[in-house]
Amino acid sequence: MRTTVFQRMNRKRFCKMTSHIHLLAVLVFASVSSGATDGTPAAFLPSAISRSDHGHHGKRHAYATMLYMGTPRDHEFYIAARVMFQSLLQLKVDADLVVIASRNLPRLWVQTLEAEMVKVVPVDDIPNPYRGQADFDPRFLSTLNKLYAWSLVDYERVVMLDADNIFLRKTDELFQCGQFCAVFINPCIFHTGLFVLEPSEATFKNLIDGLQTKENKDGADQGYLMAWFNDLLERPLFLPPANGSKLNGFYRLPLGYQMDASYFYLKLRWNVPCGPNSVITFPSMPWLKPWYWWSWPVLPLGLQWHEKRRSTIGYSTEIPVLVSEALFYLGTMIISLFIGRRMRQQNEKLQSGKMCGGRGSCADGTLPLVCLMRFVALIVSFILPAMLIPRTVHPLMGWPLELLGSMSLLFVIISMSNLPVLPVLTPWFGIVGALLVMALPVYRNGILRALAIGSYAFAVSPFLWWAFKEILRSMSWKETIYRGWTTVRSESPSSQTTKMC
Repeated sequence: MRTTVFQRMNRKRFCKMTSHIHLLAVLVFASVSSGATDGTPAAFLPSAISRSDHGHHGKRHAYATMLYMGTPRDHEFYIAARVMFQSLLQLKVDADLVVIASRNLPRLWVQTLEAEMVKVVPVDDIPNPYRGQADFDPRFLSTLNKLYAWSLVDYERVVMLDADNIFLRKTDELFQCGQFCAVFINPCIFHTGLFVLEPSEATFKNLIDGLQTKENKDGADQGYLMAWFNDLLERPLFLPPANGSKLNGFYRLPLGYQMDASYFYLKLRWNVPCGPNSVITFPSMPWLKPWYWWSWPVLPLGLQWHEKRRSTIGYSTEIPVLVSEALFYLGTMIISLFIGRRMRQQNEKLQSGKMCGGRGSCADGTLPLVCLMRFVALIVSFILPAMLIPRTVHPLMGWPLELLGSMSLLFVIISMSNLPVLPVLTPWFGIVGALLVMALPVYRNGILRALAIGSYAFAVSPFLWWAFKEILRSMSWKETIYRGWTTVRSESPSSQTTKMC
C-alpha cells in the first residue's frame, strides 16, 4: 500500500516536470520563430556580442573605429587606425579606444592593437544589400559594420571615427552631445568620418531592420545614415554645456571637428571660424590619403600625419625592407655601369654587317618594336620602384628610395641599349625639380603654390621634348645606319659599301 502511494506521488511529479519542460520548449521555439520572421539576423543583434568583448574599466565613453578585410588597402587602414589611437592616447583622452573588427582580421593585428591598449570587438560582417546597385563601389562592401557602434551599450556615448582623422587637440567635450551628432562638411551632406552617438540595442536593431527598406545612394554607411537621419540639417548647433552635462536630441557639430583637408590647400593654413580647429579629415582622393609616402609634397598635410606616426608607432617594421631595396639598387647600378663599359669596348671592335640596310634588324621591321620596348622600359623604371616601396613609409624615406631605384634601372637601360645618358636622365631630374618646387615652404597661399608648379612645368617642358627627340633619334633607323658607317672608317669606300649592303 505504501509503495503504491509513493508510485502515485512520483508519477504526479514526473507529469508536472514533463509539463514544465514542454512549456519551456514551446517558449524557446516561439522566441526562435519570432526572431527568424522579423528579418533580423540573430548574429547581428547586440546580444550576439559578448559583453566581455567591450566591457570597460570604469570608462563611460569610447572612441571607436572599424577594421575589415577584403580591399587592397586593408593594411594601410590598420596602420592609420593605430596612429590615430596612439595620438589620442598622447592627448590623454578620458575614454576607451575600441576597434570594431571583422572576425577574419589577422591575429597578429589583433594582438598588436590589444598590446597598444585598444579593445578589439570581433563582429560578423553585415551583408550589404546595396551591392547590386549600378554605381556601387566594392571598397564600401563592409562599411555597414559601422552600425555596430550602436551595440556598444556599455558606454554612454561613443565617438565613431574613420581612420583618416588627425586630432589636433583633445575633443572629450563631444561626449556631451546628444543621441546623434555629425558635421556638415558639405552644405547639405553630413560626413560620417566622425559622429557622436548614444549606444542603444533598440536603435541598433532598427538600423539593421532598415537595411531592407531604406534607400542608400552610395551603398555605404554614408548614404544609409543620411537616409536615416535625414532631418539633421534642421537641428541646432552643438555647444558643449559649461557644467559638463549631457544633451539630449540630435545636433549638428561645428565644422572644426571635421576640417576637410581641401580647406587647407587654398590658404595653406587653417582658418575655420565655426568651432575649435580640432580634427582634420581626408574624405576624397583615396590614393592621396595622408599615410601614402607619395602624398607629400603633392599634398602638404601628408607630412603632418607622418609626424604623428613618427611620434607614436614609428617605422621599425619597414626600415629593413627599405635598407634591402636600397642595397639592391646600389648594387644594380654598379653592375650596370661595369657591364655597360665592357659592352661599349666590344662595340668599338665590331666591323660586321649587322647594320646592313638591306637585311637584319634594319630591314625586317623589328626595329620599331625594339624602340617601343625601350620606351616602355624607361617608363617602367619609374613605376616599378614605386610599387616595391612599402606604401605607408615616411615621404622622406619613400621618395629618395624611388629616385635611387629609378636611376639604377635607367642606368641598366642605358648600358644595355647604348642610349645617350643625359636625355635618358632628363625626366629623372625633372621629377627632382618638381618635388623641390612643391616642397618649398615659401608660399603664402595655395594659389601661389599652384602658379609656381605650373610655371615650373611650362619651363621644363622644352627640355623634356628635347630629351624625347634625342632618345628617339638614337633609336632611329637612320641613326643606326650612321653609327654602323662610322665604325668602319678604316676601310675603303668600296669595302664599306660591301659591308653595309
